[in-house]
Amino acid sequence: MSLFATKPIARIIAEAESGDVTLKRALGPWSLISLGIGAIIGAGIFSITGHAAADYAGPAVVLSFIVAGIGCAFAGMCYSELASMIPVAGSAYTYSYAILGELPAWIIGWDLVLEYAVAAAVVASAWSHYVNAFLHDYLDITLPVAWTACLMDKLPDGTSAGGTMNLLAMVVIIAISLLLMTGIQQSARVNTAMVMVKLAIVVIFIGLGFGYIDWNNYHPFIPPNTGQFGHFGWSGVMRAAGVVFFAYIGFDCVSTAAQEAHLPQRDMFKGIIGSLAICTVIYIVFSFVLTGMLNYQQLGVGAPVVAAFKKTPYHWAGFLINIGIICGLTSVILVLLLGQSRVFYAMARDGLVPPAFSELHSKWRTPWKSNLIFMVMVSLITGNFSLSTLGDMVSIGTLLAFIIVCAGVIVLRRTQPDVHRPYRAPAVPVFPILGILVCAAMMAALDWLTWVRLVVWLVIGLGIYFGYSRSHSKLQHPRGSS
Repeated sequence: MSLFATKPIARIIAEAESGDVTLKRALGPWSLISLGIGAIIGAGIFSITGHAAADYAGPAVVLSFIVAGIGCAFAGMCYSELASMIPVAGSAYTYSYAILGELPAWIIGWDLVLEYAVAAAVVASAWSHYVNAFLHDYLDITLPVAWTACLMDKLPDGTSAGGTMNLLAMVVIIAISLLLMTGIQQSARVNTAMVMVKLAIVVIFIGLGFGYIDWNNYHPFIPPNTGQFGHFGWSGVMRAAGVVFFAYIGFDCVSTAAQEAHLPQRDMFKGIIGSLAICTVIYIVFSFVLTGMLNYQQLGVGAPVVAAFKKTPYHWAGFLINIGIICGLTSVILVLLLGQSRVFYAMARDGLVPPAFSELHSKWRTPWKSNLIFMVMVSLITGNFSLSTLGDMVSIGTLLAFIIVCAGVIVLRRTQPDVHRPYRAPAVPVFPILGILVCAAMMAALDWLTWVRLVVWLVIGLGIYFGYSRSHSKLQHPRGSS
């Protein structure tokens, strides 16, 4: 059978609902919006913003968030159309299987490992920086550097941080993975509580921080280019947009939970677009205040928000903000690990990865083995790789996924125009094409080493596909698959 053989939408939905044990439908529109906010408001706003401002865009990182938000708006509408049509676990992987065929579906599924598993490692790394700062500043507890930084972590002056393995980051990955194994409802409740806390903290930071803006920090708003592409100037704004794009992947995580929504045909659009709209406004205002409180050259640290608030006399607020940030990053890790396990759950049902990834616990009704496997993998990644390196890898993987989803909407409108669409993305093909162009421009602005990592990752994925997945595919071998 062809590498580009597609799976009918009706078959995808029927297979998702078959079996004695299926994923539990327990999420309403507000839970979906909360999942989106839970994944969007996190390391992107609390750590990656400082890195992008210090290394690429300066105060103009505000413009970078606007560019990234525009690309996400186009992609979000495309995601909403496909999620309402194909309301099952798997997100862009499942959509690609229905539209483009098995090999493209495998490529995007493998790419989503970058988007979710590696992103969870990025956020866990940022989480460890904030927890370490909180313990030191407020509880007078100093953990050994060997436990809170990896070999690749650097100080602002470029020297080694002196770490060995980030055990603190590994601990949070393990704890959240164990929570996810126990059920979606419990996980959603914990996520909602943490989302409420971090939104309150963001409002406090913006409200109090605005009064301590030094307007001189905005001059120059777009620092002159250093002579190297991507380092300040307009090329720096675009590179920063590609870097901070990592911050927006939360709405994609909403689509992975479609099979656990009460009414996915009605509520997926609300969850995706609602969380994206709320968070885009927050990002723009937050980055404006942050770069105003502290000069962009001083923001390239692991906990830039804490560094900025040390300029104010509100020590009690600093304590609360630390707590809120830690809760916020925790919720991001939860949603990312949830999304990753659901993507591999869908891939395992199709036979493209080992069946252990699709085995559901008889009581919890969760893919607990998948959670367990990714707990080990992600904890090892976050313990040994630096935040900035992982963040750039996640951004390019996310952008590629968004381009494929936008293209998928155009293709499906032509090949299956009569299929019922509970939500229809407006101005097709104009909006999807604009989404593709904006995302492609941000990909082009990322550095060459990030591209090399993506190519190597995809080559590894193709090796696995032709070595295992193709011979086990239930679409290619409907009787002999295992």
